[in-house]
Amino acid sequence: MLTKNRISDIKKLSQKKFREERGAFIVEGTKSVLDLLNSQLVVKEIFTIDSWFKEHAVAIPRFVVVEIVKESELARITCLKTAQDVLAIAQCPVFDTANIDVRQPVLLLDGIRDPGNFGTIIRTADWFGFRQIVCSPDCVEFTNPKVVQATMGSFSRMQIFYTDLSVFLETNGKNRTVYGTFMEGTDIAKVDFCPTDYLVIGSEGSGISDKILPYIDKKIHIPSFAHSLQKAESLNVSIATAVVLYQFCNHIINHKNE
Repeated sequence: MLTKNRISDIKKLSQKKFREERGAFIVEGTKSVLDLLNSQLVVKEIFTIDSWFKEHAVAIPRFVVVEIVKESELARITCLKTAQDVLAIAQCPVFDTANIDVRQPVLLLDGIRDPGNFGTIIRTADWFGFRQIVCSPDCVEFTNPKVVQATMGSFSRMQIFYTDLSVFLETNGKNRTVYGTFMEGTDIAKVDFCPTDYLVIGSEGSGISDKILPYIDKKIHIPSFAHSLQKAESLNVSIATAVVLYQFCNHIINHKNE
């Protein structure tokens, strides 16, 4: 049985301050927890109902502490509107930009603050084989419960770095093309992408910040096909990212097959 203090301690992990203090974050739901258990991330504890544990016990390493609780107790510690059958507490990973594999694709995010958008971007990047994301310090942290939930387990396969993008690009942007997404620029269908290019995605409201503009080699955009002057002002940032990553991967694959 969970005590009031224990429930309070777990609930506090929904707040950035306490995640940073304790170096831990919450993962909820069968898909996300199983992906977590199958990753290199460190799992500290699991709270679940008896039926879930019996069904998935084989996937849980012996060293992971598991506490069987009631559904009512899960409802008291969940960060979601509706509690799932399992909740895990994992150790926050720390990724060093010095370890980035420059031979692999890199996605850079500048000021993405909406947790749902960020989580969807992580999931999308995973789908297209981008396992390295470099974020500006003002991006929402990927251990935010809403971000984790939106990734549907993809967070467990990603390396997500937080650093000053201008410093990163100054150091690592040479000998490769840095593309930035804008409302104008070259149609992405006409861009000759290379596997080692950097793709920079700007924030939901402001786009790529002035600080990063000097490091953008080429501006690219997704053209609208609407025939009316009255049309959507822009694409949602996560949707735009999906289109750009698809076009990037499609070009690379077709180029290899030529």
